[in-house]
Amino acid sequence: MTATDPAMTALAHGWSALSLLHGRIEGSVERALQAGHRLSAREYALLDVLSRQHDGEGGHLQMRQVADSVVLSQSATTRLVTRLEDRGLLSRFLCPTDRRGIYTNVTDDGRRLLEAARPTHNTALRQALDEAATEPALAPLVRAVQHLQDGIHPA
Repeated sequence: MTATDPAMTALAHGWSALSLLHGRIEGSVERALQAGHRLSAREYALLDVLSRQHDGEGGHLQMRQVADSVVLSQSATTRLVTRLEDRGLLSRFLCPTDRRGIYTNVTDDGRRLLEAARPTHNTALRQALDEAATEPALAPLVRAVQHLQDGIHPA
């Protein structure tokens, strides 16, 4: 396969379209969250992931799992957790069964901010997808995202 192979070119175009869609969505969500809640898209994602934890077996995520969920390195996730902890939105505590493990919980303030920001996030996401759906190169990707949502939340 060469760099000018039509299959490779199509793959590169697909990847470029996916990157473009992601960038537009992230930019729209970022602007809306910053303007309305002084929260970045990554901060929102982290609060959202951590808010879904629960007490009991397998209820708390390890930092590696959190990093995977928000698509950041472990060190970047730790820095993000520290920033949100400094703002009083998260708290950390030692795992009761493994003193090497540190868990992170969303505080009441963090939960309130997340709930206030959720409609902003969802509206910005919907608007960005609707705008992208009007562009021929991005429309198939938007349909794929909607198909994924339909599989998770059937009508």
